[in-house]
Amino acid sequence: MEFKSPQINLYVTDLDRSRTFYEKLGFKLTFTAEIEGEAVHHELVLDGFKLGLASRTSANKVHGLTPGTNTGSELALWTEDTDLALQYLLENGGTLLSAAHDFLDDLRSAWISDPDGNPVQLVCRRLAPEL
Repeated sequence: MEFKSPQINLYVTDLDRSRTFYEKLGFKLTFTAEIEGEAVHHELVLDGFKLGLASRTSANKVHGLTPGTNTGSELALWTEDTDLALQYLLENGGTLLSAAHDFLDDLRSAWISDPDGNPVQLVCRRLAPEL
């Protein structure tokens, strides 16, 4: 048996709002599934990573699923500047979970939540201090 093309799906309450949020992070729409003319699922790609956004309503109506709130995963995004990325996302629909801070030997990280409360980690390598 072979598995392929993994992706993460996030269940969201407002598909258009979530699509707009993730497009502002640089994700590009590659596929939309519709039921009775209504979008119920989007697939977006960033740097080879595929992210699915699925309507909570359709997950229940079509598949009998009752998606809960996220408590055990996050989307991690590498960036050139954590502080600038954090500011940008806070201005574009993100909610602060953890302010930008240094950790380990050379990393800087922050966390926001997307419009549905899914955590997103922003992380970059800090520049070595000039000697």
